[in-house]
Parts: sequence; structure tokens; C-alpha cells
Amino acid sequence: MPQDQIILFSLFGIVFALLIWGRWRYDLVAFAALMAGVVLGTVPVDVAFTGFGHPATMVVALVLIVSAGLVRSGAVYLITRTLVDAGRSLGGHIAVMGVVGGVLSAFMNNVAALALLMPVDVQTSRKAGRAPGLSLMPLSFATILGGMATLIGTPPNIIIATYRESALGQSYEMFDFAPVGALVALIGLLFVATVGWRLIPVRAEAVAGGAPMGEIAHYIAELTVPEDSRLIGRALADLDEEADTAGVEIVGLVRNGRRRLGAAARVQVLEAGDGIVLEAEPGALDEFRAALSLDFADEKRLAALRSESGGDGLTVVEAVVPEGARIAGRSAAAIGLGWRRRTVLVGIARQGRRITSHVRREIVRPGDILLLVAPAETAGEVVKWLGCLPLAERGLAVTVETKTWAAIGIFAAAVALASLGFLYLPIALGCVVVLYVVLGILPLSELYDQVEWPVIVLLGSMIPLGAALETSGGTQLIVEGLTWLAGDLPPWVALTLLMAVTMTLSDVLNNTATAIVAAPIGLGMAQSYGVAPDPFLMAVAVAASCAFLTPIGHKNNTLILGPGGYGFGDYWRMGLPLEIIVVAAGVPLILFFWPLYP
Repeated sequence: MPQDQIILFSLFGIVFALLIWGRWRYDLVAFAALMAGVVLGTVPVDVAFTGFGHPATMVVALVLIVSAGLVRSGAVYLITRTLVDAGRSLGGHIAVMGVVGGVLSAFMNNVAALALLMPVDVQTSRKAGRAPGLSLMPLSFATILGGMATLIGTPPNIIIATYRESALGQSYEMFDFAPVGALVALIGLLFVATVGWRLIPVRAEAVAGGAPMGEIAHYIAELTVPEDSRLIGRALADLDEEADTAGVEIVGLVRNGRRRLGAAARVQVLEAGDGIVLEAEPGALDEFRAALSLDFADEKRLAALRSESGGDGLTVVEAVVPEGARIAGRSAAAIGLGWRRRTVLVGIARQGRRITSHVRREIVRPGDILLLVAPAETAGEVVKWLGCLPLAERGLAVTVETKTWAAIGIFAAAVALASLGFLYLPIALGCVVVLYVVLGILPLSELYDQVEWPVIVLLGSMIPLGAALETSGGTQLIVEGLTWLAGDLPPWVALTLLMAVTMTLSDVLNNTATAIVAAPIGLGMAQSYGVAPDPFLMAVAVAASCAFLTPIGHKNNTLILGPGGYGFGDYWRMGLPLEIIVVAAGVPLILFFWPLYP
């Protein structure tokens, strides 16, 4: 094996291992790998940064901005207000939300579609008196499925289209993915809405009457014993009766910066300044605090906020932490949440992992839900600054409803012009962005905030690495290995194998990185069998988009982890049969619409 191939395979192996480990964010990992490739001479200096100007990178950035414009104009709220009804049965609600989410995901980034619909789903669940975990996973899967239907619905489709253009001279058009992608999505949605949601593990609280959100997403919070408290001198265990009455669980005690948990904490005699660590939903937490005259852990800052806001201008906000948020991987103290944004972090809800430090100093993880106390007039700005998503009925930005139809018309015209070949897609989307800003649909000051820069860095870094692997002959080596595995079996078996391998990679890696690596492998396999390349490229597009087994395979699955009250192992129960259905339906549909021998 040549030295270039050894270096590149080693780099990709390290990248994959680090992405699975998750200690460092994917954009840093990818960019570091690109720099290593340049330094080691496997990526030419003159092409090192070409990925950042690649059409796929530009389209992803522009789609995110256009999606924000559609939300800001009220176009999407118009749909959700019309179709969502808390009085529907759970199955009916899942079906309607799945269709809405799938259709929206076809024309806007699927992460943006979920970010918009998740608060709607949570609020609908609250009104209906059921646990959001029964419907959030179906909604996430529906938005992932819907993205397969069009060119701009999901990054893997954009990558496959631009790769085909560079390799074969012609890109896929806007709706070339629809015959396969839309039908696979429809079949998947039928499964999710009829059988799939029944496979989600049912928590006891969901059976006992459909608990609202707060009862399944309990927060770990701290309350402080004040100087003049009547609790001083009592053992922590003596508070069990009050805790049971309020519906909270006493977890431990913090004294002099050290946390004691379990039996070691229960025998401690309370002193002034001790922190009582609790697990509770917001209402129960406040009831327990008021009953025993306890303080919040950051009571001094809360008192200052009350003074600044006149005593009644504070609001409690629940927000979920997506991957890439400003606070993800950092603590509230580290980012200066209090002095920068006059906001106090009261509690953190985290499924499946124990919180072992002070709440203010706890490292926040993607999927966590934060309980914040902030001035009412700036609460929305605080959540946006943190990079989080509000679990509220309304969006944070002020909707410009008078421009709803203008936003829809401009976007529809751009899609039509790109589909008919009159405008190159990135140019069409760029024109939409310009018009949105000129017409005041999207403020210029918010333009760059809408771009998910870590994804842009990932794309810009991985594209040159993928090209180097192909140029060095490494891709051909993988192709030969997969072809050998398929043996003398017909090409459709190799196609199925390619889908299974790609889907498995996408379950543990970023789907964008998976598509970049798998696209040249698919083309190489088609060439080795002497068949048309399109079936294999379509197989990669479908498989890379479908990551349903884990909360780390797709950002949408990470977003619902905390709000849905899920554990890491809950996803595969519905996700595994769904992936099998996608492969079983996808292979014959691909072969029908994109024949091996056209």
C-alpha cells in the first residue's frame, strides 16, 4: 500500500474514532485532520481550503438562512397553527405531525424543521396530558425521512449531487431524489405512525396518566440553607417527609465545595450555607423551597435581578441544548451566564447520566434541558445567545406576519427556477437570501447567526480529505474490498451491502462525513460492475440520511434526548425495524427508478 494511502487511511481511522468517542466536537476533529493531511503532504496546499468554497458547502449555509427566513416570516407557523390539534388521539397526532415535519424537511433543513416543531409537539403533549416522549421520537424520525425527498432537504443529498457534477459532469436536479426519497419517506412514515411509536419504551409516568413534560424531565438543582434557617441542626434525613409532600427527591449535600451523596449525606447535620441537592420538576422544586424557606444556590444574583426588574419581571425558561450550542461542553460559570446575560441557571435535566458537581459549574452536554431564571424582556435573547432551543409555545424572534406570502412566493419561485434549469441552485438560494434581507423578512444583523458554522467547517475540511483519498487510490481499494465481499452475486446485492455499510456508519458518525466518504465508493462499485452509477449514488444518499439507532447518529435524535426523557438504548427499538424497512423498500425503488442498465 503506498505511503499516501497509509497516511490517509490512518487519518480517517483517527477521525472516525474521535467522532465516535465524542470528546471533541466534529468540526475541530475534521479541521485538525485536514491540517495534518496538508502537513504530511497527502492534501496539496493549493486545494486545502477549496472545500469551504465548494457548492455543497454554500448550499448548506444558504438553506439554513432561507429556513430561518421562512420561520421568521410566519410561513411555517401558518401551517402548524392550522394543522396541529391537541384533541387528536396520539396516533392521529403522530401522523399529522409526521406529515407536517416530513413536508417541511423536504424544503428546509431537517434540523431546522425539528427545531421549529419540537416546542409545538411538547406544548401539544402538555395540553393533551401525555408524555412528550411518546411523540418526539416519531417527529424526529419523520423530519429525517422527509429530508430525503429533495436536493435541499438534507446535506447528504447536496453532497451526492455536487459529487456527481464533479465526477460525471452533471448534478442532480431539485426533485431527482423524490421518486425514491419521497416514497421511502412515505413508507417509513406509515410505519412510524402506525406501529413504530408503539415500540418506544413506555415510562411508568406515561402509563400513569400521561405525565406532562416536567414530570419526566426532572432537574438536578441545588437549594441553599440560609443563615437564619430553622433547619440548622437537623439531619438531612429529617426532610424526607417535606420532600415526599412536595414530590422531590433528595440526592445529596454540598458542603465546603464537596458533594456527599446517598447514605453519607443523609446522616449529616445541616449547617448554614449547606447546599441540598435535589431531583425535581420545576413546580415541585419551588414548592419545596418555599415550604422550608430555602434559597436557590445563586440567591444573591436572583435577588439582584429581582431588584433590577422591579420584583416581578423574571421568568422561568426551559431550553434544550443542541450539539454545537455556545454552552455545550462548558458550564454556566465558565461562559459568564450571570454577569453577561443577567440570568441564573437553576437546574439541569439529563437523562442517563449523573450530575456530580455544582449546577453552575457542571459541564452542560448536548441533549440536556436547562432551567433558567431570566428577565422576562430578554429571556428569548438569552436562550438564543446560549445556542439553545426554547421549550415554549412560541418562537423567540418576532414574526413578521405581514410578509408571510412574500417569503413563500420568493422561495417557491427560486425552487421553480432551479428545478427548471434557469438558475444554478446556489445562485437561486443566494437570491432568496438577498431578497429576504432587502424586504426586511430576515434582519441583516441576524444573517450570520443562522449559519451552523461547525457544519460548514466539517464540510470544508472533509471535502479535500475525501478528494485526496480518491486521488490516492484509497477509495478504489475500499471498492475492491466490498466487491470481493459481494463475490459473484448480482450487482443489486452489492447495492444492498453498500446501503447497509453506509447506514451503519451514519448511525455513529455525522451523516455529512459519511456521505463524503461513501459517495466515491458507490461510484467506484458501479464502475467495477459495469453498471449505471446513479443507483449506487442514490443508495448512498438514502442510507447516509437514515440514522435511527442512536441519539448521536443525527442531530435531530440528539435534540430530543432530554425533552423526550429517552435513554441511549431507546432509539434502536423503533430505529432498527425502520432501518430494515428503508433498505427493503429502498433497494427495489432505486432499481425501478434508476435501472442498473438504462
